[in-house]
Amino acid sequence: MPDSSDILWNDIDKDYGKEILELLLVDQSVTVAKNDGKTHHIFWATNDYESRGTGYDFHDEIAVEAITDENRHVVMPRVLKRQELQKKRVKAKAEIFTPSWMCNFMVNNLDELFFGNREVFNKEINDRHNWVVKRDKIAIPEGKTWQEFVKIRWMEYCCGEAPFIVSRYDTTTGEPIPIESRIGFLDRKLRIVSENTTGEEEWLEGARMAYQNTLGNEWAGDSLLLARENLLYTFTEYFAHRFGHQPTKEWLRIIADIISWNIAQMDGLKLVVPDTCHDVVTTNLLGEKEVHPCPGCKVRDARKHNGIPVLVKSWSTGLAVPLRMCLKNNKK
Repeated sequence: MPDSSDILWNDIDKDYGKEILELLLVDQSVTVAKNDGKTHHIFWATNDYESRGTGYDFHDEIAVEAITDENRHVVMPRVLKRQELQKKRVKAKAEIFTPSWMCNFMVNNLDELFFGNREVFNKEINDRHNWVVKRDKIAIPEGKTWQEFVKIRWMEYCCGEAPFIVSRYDTTTGEPIPIESRIGFLDRKLRIVSENTTGEEEWLEGARMAYQNTLGNEWAGDSLLLARENLLYTFTEYFAHRFGHQPTKEWLRIIADIISWNIAQMDGLKLVVPDTCHDVVTTNLLGEKEVHPCPGCKVRDARKHNGIPVLVKSWSTGLAVPLRMCLKNNKK
């Protein structure tokens, strides 16, 4: 398995078999919506790869064979993309990734809500551009439990390669970050799990709980796949760091399935699968065809878009509901 410095990995098929990669490519919302007996994948949602031919157009689902074997380096982190392609993505989709020091600053601010102190996991230095990790066991505030922290539901909108969630490398420089110094909010949950559990079974259940309460979304299929891969490799790295060997393939399936639900392909303004809103054609009393735009697009209301709604799964009940039903103020 590659370490965090090998950011050109894309070797999940080699390390764990194509079955795990297939799970990471699943779009659960589309699969449920179409209900056609097929498992649907996330799609490219970009024209950046169309020159490669069949299977790489904007609306094509990402197939395993499109990103493995001789195509194993097709999808790569943003920092390794050509400068002109980076500029194109910035212009088209405002794709600007946040440096790790800024992610750390922002997540530290959120930690204050639970701990009453923003420098629990590390102390920022050099005008916040670096940090010193606090090595002692994290103290849980009186009256709270470590499980409560792990169960806090976090969501990163427009997550890109997920630097706020897991920080295997700095997405702006490509520099690897040692596991002890990582600063993503899932990194912090896994540290808490490691510090408060003993055997493998207890650790794995704590990690499952952490992943079930970690959500994110992204428009571009390539960035989304990188985010999902980063979350899966983070699981294997923390487990190996704690126990000295790799988790079982069954646990990889469990975590990959959670990731496929919780890290979703989504238009963050509309709360639907990208580019799925559509015109509605009706026939009036005179037999004439009338074309009506998507109701949500017409009035800019996230509750009324007719695209495929992105689903959120309740891991306690097994039910999945549209994300827009879970938000208190979802009018855009």
